[in-house]
Amino acid sequence: MIFALFPNKEKKHSFELAKGIVQFLQKDHHQIVTEDAIAQKIHADPLSSVDKNKIHFLIGMGGDGTILRLFHQYHDIDAPIVAINLGTIGFLSDIPLSDIYPSLEDLIKQRYTIEKRLVLEAHSPSHQTLFAANDIVFHRACNHSLIELAIFVDGTYFNTYCSDGLIIATPTGSTAYSLAAGGPILAPQIDGIVLTPIAPHTISNRPIVITPNHTIAIQYLSEYEHPIEIRTDGCQCLPVRSNEMFTIHRSTKTFHLAKLDRHDYFSTLRSKLGWSGRLP
Repeated sequence: MIFALFPNKEKKHSFELAKGIVQFLQKDHHQIVTEDAIAQKIHADPLSSVDKNKIHFLIGMGGDGTILRLFHQYHDIDAPIVAINLGTIGFLSDIPLSDIYPSLEDLIKQRYTIEKRLVLEAHSPSHQTLFAANDIVFHRACNHSLIELAIFVDGTYFNTYCSDGLIIATPTGSTAYSLAAGGPILAPQIDGIVLTPIAPHTISNRPIVITPNHTIAIQYLSEYEHPIEIRTDGCQCLPVRSNEMFTIHRSTKTFHLAKLDRHDYFSTLRSKLGWSGRLP
């Protein structure tokens, strides 16, 4: 098999760990490739030396931000992502440092499932397209006052939020910014998206879950000097000016994540959130 390995350049121990992973996989005659600029540092082959269509897995080393950047940067590689957690919470990166090699062994022995996670698509008035596996965030940016965002669902007016912004989260992103803003947790298998206002002025403006089969239109109403921002997965950013409208809907793209049988979603959730309790 061919593995594309991506250490986190901002974490000093990441390269030493990557060398160990390369050695572990090479002993079973698997090929490991990485970005051309760092290939020699971790004793792997350059990514440019292989046909990207023949890569079996992308292995990301870092937190959830690292995994999302891989999704955006290497969208042309149709291979599932395996996530090793070098960050803090990391709901996507559920392989801990202490379990790297047993997890890789399970991967080689095909003890995993491939989850096809929902991806959202946002279209700007200037016909630019943004993709989000985690969330789409409208935020007031450098404006000091609350902003007004009018929401339409399938062309029907729904509500106007007066708030710091609005988060449109996938089930994958429901444990990220949306959760911090008071949104619900959606299990990855749920076919839904969450609209979570950020610090709304009216307490009755609560998060709502809808199916991704709807088309959402969001119009920025406030007339401030500075534009607000739309960000997708913290990776892409565009300014939004007064009266501009963005449309959001389910994308034909999906986010492929390899989930090992040895790691359970609900156990990971309990551990990451620090939930405590006792068995009956």
